[in-house]
Amino acid sequence: MKIRITPPQRIGVTIQLPASKSISNRALVINALAKGNQHPENLSTCDDTFVMVRALEGDATGTIDIMAAGTAMRFLTAYLSVTPGSRIITGTQRMQQRPIQILVNALRELGADIEYVNNEGFPPLRIHGRELQKDHISLPGNVSSQYISALLMIGPSLKNGLKVTLTGDIISKPYINLTLQLMTDFGAKASWTNEHELQVEPQPYQSTPYYIESDWSAASYWYQIAALSKEATITLPGLFQNSYQGDSKVADIFRSLGVETIFNDKTVTLQKTGECVERLDYNFINQPDLAQTFVVTCALLDIPFRFSGLQSLKIKETDRMAALICEMKKLGYVLQESDGSVLSWEGERCERNGEAIDTYEDHRMAMAFAPAALVLPELFINDPQVVSKSYPHYWEDLRKAGFTIKEE
Repeated sequence: MKIRITPPQRIGVTIQLPASKSISNRALVINALAKGNQHPENLSTCDDTFVMVRALEGDATGTIDIMAAGTAMRFLTAYLSVTPGSRIITGTQRMQQRPIQILVNALRELGADIEYVNNEGFPPLRIHGRELQKDHISLPGNVSSQYISALLMIGPSLKNGLKVTLTGDIISKPYINLTLQLMTDFGAKASWTNEHELQVEPQPYQSTPYYIESDWSAASYWYQIAALSKEATITLPGLFQNSYQGDSKVADIFRSLGVETIFNDKTVTLQKTGECVERLDYNFINQPDLAQTFVVTCALLDIPFRFSGLQSLKIKETDRMAALICEMKKLGYVLQESDGSVLSWEGERCERNGEAIDTYEDHRMAMAFAPAALVLPELFINDPQVVSKSYPHYWEDLRKAGFTIKEE
């Protein structure tokens, strides 16, 4: 399927964003480990959370298909390792190409019983849940924070708790801190003991009512819309100023691109000021999911940029760095990649070819490119349904804001 997007002249709208997927999926795993008898409130309705709910409510034996949900694959691999039963966990073809050996090796070192069903280092996995005996693991700090979070969350279930040592540079630290905060909210005792060590005490989780805030990652596309619009006032309920989410940093970064954030009683209002920097250099090591949004926005605002800390983009739903280079070229912008972790644009242009934007089974490709319709003569997007992974009603919300979206 392909859609054509036509923008409104002016935007004034209130949008109810989806609940945070990051918080939802962590809270579900922790709640299951706490043996909670009801789900957290305001759960995300996205695909990733749906498969997590289905897996946690499933039988103690059989096959779990988490489709394209990378978070679910990583969190459930750890969860199933400490949960009685024997299961196979699998996913889409792309999921079976995404590496998981670092996490599997760490769990095996703690005593987990995990086998590769097909290819060494990749899903599907056969997991026989059992009590893990060891209480210390060491990992490079530059691995996916989801590996680290997966290990931390099972820590309270281990007989002697868990000490995690991270060596070298630590990436995506806000996501680790998010995990620690949720663990604490459910009664666990977990914290940094120094710059490179985390300690989880063998103190069980407690079942507790929990309300999940709106998703700051989803908010980023509305900031993008405000920045690219001629005139816009956008209100987003359910966002907390003192948020656990690392992507709440989007408010500070977009101030540089002419969007002011007004906080008022767990509601955010975005207003376009038009006062933009001449250039934006930023290290996205702690907010990698925002990179696509800012690549598209800066280029369309004709703001040169150098974005570093993007190494984790290569192992997402697709190689996001390669995808951005390819799709931005369709729009007439020539990006440069360097060191496997940097994307930059110094104003280089090429002829725009008018081809539809490909989404690569990646929800963030679709959502980050859609606001480009505000600047371009016309914009087409292939396979728009991929947004269901994290923001199922994204296109409906764009229509509410005045965009016209038609199937071609």
